Amino acid sequence: MTPDRGVIVMFAKRPEPGRVKTRMSPQLTPEQAAQLYACLLDDALEATSVAARQQGLEAVLAVHPAGACGELAARCPPLFRVVAQRGADLAARMEHAVAEAAAGGARRILLRGSDSPTLDSAVVGEALEALDRVDLVVCPDRDGGYSLIGLREPVRGLFSHPMSTGSVLEDTLANAARAGLTVHSLAPRFDLDRIGDLRWLADARRDPHPPPCPRTLAFLDEYDIWRLVPSGLRAATPSPLAEAAQKR
Repeated sequence: MTPDRGVIVMFAKRPEPGRVKTRMSPQLTPEQAAQLYACLLDDALEATSVAARQQGLEAVLAVHPAGACGELAARCPPLFRVVAQRGADLAARMEHAVAEAAAGGARRILLRGSDSPTLDSAVVGEALEALDRVDLVVCPDRDGGYSLIGLREPVRGLFSHPMSTGSVLEDTLANAARAGLTVHSLAPRFDLDRIGDLRWLADARRDPHPPPCPRTLAFLDEYDIWRLVPSGLRAATPSPLAEAAQKR
């Protein structure tokens, strides 16, 4: 992998009950939420590894907490370099990751999360192409954040706003405008934070090109988690087990 082509940094946490996917409760127990996150993490690692190989990128896994580096390194495809996240909060950790990648010679720096089940190599390729023309590229999420963000160089203050809110994308773009950056937005994706978000994954599963998250789908099927989607949304997320029963 050549650093001048670029780096993709995936942010991840230890799949620990009570520490991940907490907004999936009370529908899921803390243990189930951690299992779901572990499936999302493993799927994202594989999808990112494929994207890195196809797009000629260095792949980095940025881990929190730092003590989980060894544990998560054991889950990684061999392509990854594993580092600890550094910084007092997520904004500082993202800023540090960009600065470290730029210092290593990367001219295209992509950051992604570990809970976006439809983010694949094609999206990564679109982001890289956009960075040939603009300073900043974002892949919006439907909840007001983003699944992926890419830059050509560090931008001081870009992430200086509250994280984990419904205005993360809006706040980031406002900071980008103040810095005079040109921006390109990709087609929106989604991450899985709440039970209701599963309706988007159910829709994506019906696409002729299914999302690259087989472990996540298998977990949701095995425990029929789809049935926990609020009734007002459930029409868009039929249980695969129920569908199979109807066909018999």
